[in-house]
Amino acid sequence: MIGATGVGVGAIVGGGILALAGVAFATTGPGAILAFALNGVIALLTALSFAEMSSKFPESGGTYLFSRKVLSVESAFTVGWVVWFASIVAAVLYAIGFGSFAALMLRELYALQGVVPEWLNDSRITPAIALSTTLGLALVLMVRSGGGGAWVNIAKVIVFSVLILGGFWAIAGQDVTRTTHAMSPFLIAGTGGLIQAMGYSFIALQGFDLIAAVGGEVRDPAKNIPRAMILSLVIALSIYLPLLFVLVVVGTDANLSIARLATDDPETVVAVAAKQFLGVTGYWLVIIAAVLSMFTALQANLFAASRIALAMSRDHTLPAWIAHTSKRWRTPYVAVLVTMLLIGALIIALPDVAAAGAASSLIFLVTFAIAHVLAILVRRRSQDSPPPFRAPFYPFVPIVGGVSCLGLAIFQGVAVPAAGSIAVGWLSVGGILFLTLFARRARLTDVSNLASHPELARLRGSTPLVLVPIANPHNAAAMLALADTLVPWYVGRVLVQTVVVAPVDWDPVAEPAPLKRLSNVQTRVLQAAMRLGVHCETLTTVSSKPLEEIARVAKMHRCESVLLGLSEITEDSFDSPLEGLLGELATDVVVLRAPRDWDLAQADRILVPIGGRGGHDYLLTRLLSSLSRKQKRQVKFLRVVPTCILPVDRRRVARDLKRTAEENSGSDCEQEVVESNDVLGTIASQAGDNGLIILGVQRLGPKQKLFGDFTRLLARQTDAPIIIISRRG
Repeated sequence: MIGATGVGVGAIVGGGILALAGVAFATTGPGAILAFALNGVIALLTALSFAEMSSKFPESGGTYLFSRKVLSVESAFTVGWVVWFASIVAAVLYAIGFGSFAALMLRELYALQGVVPEWLNDSRITPAIALSTTLGLALVLMVRSGGGGAWVNIAKVIVFSVLILGGFWAIAGQDVTRTTHAMSPFLIAGTGGLIQAMGYSFIALQGFDLIAAVGGEVRDPAKNIPRAMILSLVIALSIYLPLLFVLVVVGTDANLSIARLATDDPETVVAVAAKQFLGVTGYWLVIIAAVLSMFTALQANLFAASRIALAMSRDHTLPAWIAHTSKRWRTPYVAVLVTMLLIGALIIALPDVAAAGAASSLIFLVTFAIAHVLAILVRRRSQDSPPPFRAPFYPFVPIVGGVSCLGLAIFQGVAVPAAGSIAVGWLSVGGILFLTLFARRARLTDVSNLASHPELARLRGSTPLVLVPIANPHNAAAMLALADTLVPWYVGRVLVQTVVVAPVDWDPVAEPAPLKRLSNVQTRVLQAAMRLGVHCETLTTVSSKPLEEIARVAKMHRCESVLLGLSEITEDSFDSPLEGLLGELATDVVVLRAPRDWDLAQADRILVPIGGRGGHDYLLTRLLSSLSRKQKRQVKFLRVVPTCILPVDRRRVARDLKRTAEENSGSDCEQEVVESNDVLGTIASQAGDNGLIILGVQRLGPKQKLFGDFTRLLARQTDAPIIIISRRG
């Protein structure tokens, strides 16, 4: 917990108040104390929502991670993209602040000796220090994991404590009337000025969220992350509020108010005020505190931003190579390097640092409001597995916190229009990159995550339904097992449909055969459901046109997928009414051809022949991830090429096969390119015993045939079970 608290303290304490106290004082006078206190309440409410979700999802990524769990992949990318940018810009601001105060400290030290070198007055010295410090911190983070800066944090807190104690010592020796006079008028611009001061200064308390961004590297995160967030904010407020009080009461002489001092010189108001009650020592203490604060804030934001990039790259919402880690140090050195390069580029190229800082503040406030909404969704959708830490006074905490953050964000957007423009510009760039480069792979990864962790569907408010028409009692068990694999009972529904096929003028008494067949099917379904532990619902209808009835039920219940069973795929299947049904269904379709009484658990190897036009990747990824969730299965992607293929073409085919396999099944699967002129025989022999073949076919419209010559001929040559998948058109 100490390291996690260090990340929060390093990001929060010091830099924000040194940079924003002057603006708050100039806006509302002594009321800045109340502004920071109210912001502290909002920050604590937000930290409680963050803590609840961090205990539920103890991984690195912060708000991006929460969005990926609860929202769509597109929404998660949007949140992650802007939060990454906000953390980078915050790091830029702190890097420049560190460079500025470090240069000031050097000039003051040289001035004590009587000579200030010319190079210290060069305008390039500040960005040079900022760049070199950022590079140095990045190199450290590449060889060791951690961002707390424990000793620097301790030194910083000690310096602020000395400032506060010195101030209270001065207050103790001051007349009470002088103290009350300094506090009056408390709100120089009324309630409006107070709200303005809150909007300008809230970002001074940003940093607790960075603990969630590095949550995957915190020990016992469910317990330590909430504690670290609350503790870091308590430490920050325990420093901020007394320090602001001291600056107001003894930071100026009797003829000058703190508001006037801040208006004249907002950037150095803390240093000037400290000099008033502690002399030169106070001035130097502020410089030291500023250098330490900017350094730790830069370190924390660089650390957290790199972990956000790492989480996004693992989900392929950023390039996958960013997720590479050092084998020796076990650190995400590429993510650190990329983040460092972006920070460096912005230090050099950013024309308006103040507007970029306001954009960072705006983005953080919006994402904080989103986090409160996500906390409500997670609480509602996690009834069976609630977060280990739950925020008290639900739903008061997320509602009040979310509305407050959104209100401050709106104020920031109105007060600094350039902030909104920068945020929209960055978001537009991200949207273009996502749609052109990342979307397909990111969506496949998301589908795989949903299939591997079905509870994510419930967190996203989805209750998928799979329709399973069963007419053959001998494949009831296989159909139910496959349906439950696709949609587990605790996240969705399996609806088993049986259709009594009878003429319109059917007399059940005179013709009991349909009822006997129904009874036989239903008995086998119930037996299989009990034996396999499959939770399913049953629906029985009477129709003389069973396939039309299946299509009607699928449409009426808005099924996500339909699972059909066939005993054989023959010539009759090619032009059968089943083809018409498949063309009409606006759902994903899975067709199982399996031997009589086949057991899905027997299939420990899955063969995926590749060679068609594709178009079913999302359904294939979902199926493979679902099949491997309960039982470890060996997955092999196979491409059969002619024996006359040129070596250069064979290498290209191998590369394409590897990419396809990794996109649909990850890096653990096997890939093989076989040179043979007998495609069907090669596939049949590769399936072998206990093998399951998955074929993907396109379904472009009502007239599109599902069972082509290749499928039928392959079904003749092998007794291996075959699953044919076709994504909705």
